[in-house]
Amino acid sequence: MHEKSLTELRAALAAKECSAVELAQLYLGRIEAHRALNAFVDVNPELTLAQAKAADARLAAGENGPLLGLPLAHKDVFVTRGWRSTAGSKMLGNYVSPFDATVVERLERAGMVCVGKTNMDEFAMGSSNENSHFGPVRNPWDTKAVPGGSSGGSAAAVAACLAPAATGTDTGGSIRQPASFSGVTGIKPTYGRVSRYGMIAFASSLDQGGPFARNAADCALLLNAMAGFDERDSTSLVRDDEDYTRHLGQTWSAGAPAGKPLAGLRIGLPKEYFGAGLAGDVRAAIDAALKVYESLGATLVEVTLPKTELSIPVYYVIAPAEASSNLSRFDGVRYGHRAADYRDLPDMYKKSRAEGFGPEVKRRILVGTYVLSHGYYDAYYLQAQKIRRIIAQDFQEAFRQCDVIMGPVAPSVAWDIGAKGDDPVQMYLADIYTLSTSLAGLPGMSVPCGFGAGANAQRPVGLQIVGNYFNEARMLQVADAFQRATDWHRKAPAGV
Repeated sequence: MHEKSLTELRAALAAKECSAVELAQLYLGRIEAHRALNAFVDVNPELTLAQAKAADARLAAGENGPLLGLPLAHKDVFVTRGWRSTAGSKMLGNYVSPFDATVVERLERAGMVCVGKTNMDEFAMGSSNENSHFGPVRNPWDTKAVPGGSSGGSAAAVAACLAPAATGTDTGGSIRQPASFSGVTGIKPTYGRVSRYGMIAFASSLDQGGPFARNAADCALLLNAMAGFDERDSTSLVRDDEDYTRHLGQTWSAGAPAGKPLAGLRIGLPKEYFGAGLAGDVRAAIDAALKVYESLGATLVEVTLPKTELSIPVYYVIAPAEASSNLSRFDGVRYGHRAADYRDLPDMYKKSRAEGFGPEVKRRILVGTYVLSHGYYDAYYLQAQKIRRIIAQDFQEAFRQCDVIMGPVAPSVAWDIGAKGDDPVQMYLADIYTLSTSLAGLPGMSVPCGFGAGANAQRPVGLQIVGNYFNEARMLQVADAFQRATDWHRKAPAGV
């Protein structure tokens, strides 16, 4: 039962093969049995079972929503009423939110049952989930490896079948990269599609919520519930509601020949994504996935994204600058950690922040404050914003030649826990293929497409699919077609 997709679990509920309470108890038991993965920072069976009972009552009354009664885990960056909402930080280690984030509110309204809050890099700053105050999350495929970050707890929970779905956030790749490392499906929508209200902010012009699940069809169902305009979020986009499942199972274009459902689809391959820095085993898995797409009728087209290499310095100017501003609110006065011993107000600020923030958060606050300081704003922050616009223009030029862009999510499979801890720059370089998409505000996703080689043979590889603005439904169609033709998304780690 625990390896079923959301759609399969919903069918089991409809057939009365199980109840929402029984499903919730199943996953709570699995979370307890796999505590060694450290995927969760808060589990509250009382709250979970109360939601499950409410869902069963709605089912008994004849409601028939596609997500009603299904379990879900929330990344601990979304504040959740009655649960601890920590953002993986000592600064918020005991904070219990009095309200729900919009994402939490909408999924609860759809009838989903929260089974817990997942571990994450502190304030979403990291690519490995090693920066959490609560310790690193372990990759279910190989517990010596990282699961990716910052949404590593959510990705690991879905991969280990501790929840059939989970929420995450993507600032520079933090849904796509952990989805790739953990062998699950994850999607980052167009910036502004999903409300940021109640999402503890890292970088406001980049943060975007999205779902993890076992397959693209489940992600489409989750996005139906999560997305939509929210007047409480000033960056929320005013768009008509969409059904993101509407193209699933359809041919790309009318008149496609039998067995070629993607005939007419043009897949852009940026030459910058296939250079010397890409590991051979990742390249082999991506090439094999692209051959599947060709067999489904798609055409491969080489495109260029010439400013790709600049995405790292641009991101690591803009994101820390916004973080230094957003995190200034955590001062020990209103909520969060306060130092026990201090002389005066400035001393309280200093000690509370020194004790409450971890090393990576402090590093980014220092960088961000520097680039925003007098004399450096124009040289760094303003210049980075100009290049960001050029990066977005490069994508638009590429989309004149193709319908979607594909390539690797990361240059390698997941690395060992601690392998890059002493060299943060190497950690930053691992985001080379995801940062430019985030800077441009485009939708992107990762789907499982294979494994590494040799010593990495149990570590998953993800295929990145990038669409143009508001093209999530078509992007999900392309991912779904691949998953109908392959079974990578059905594989599960040994022992789960």
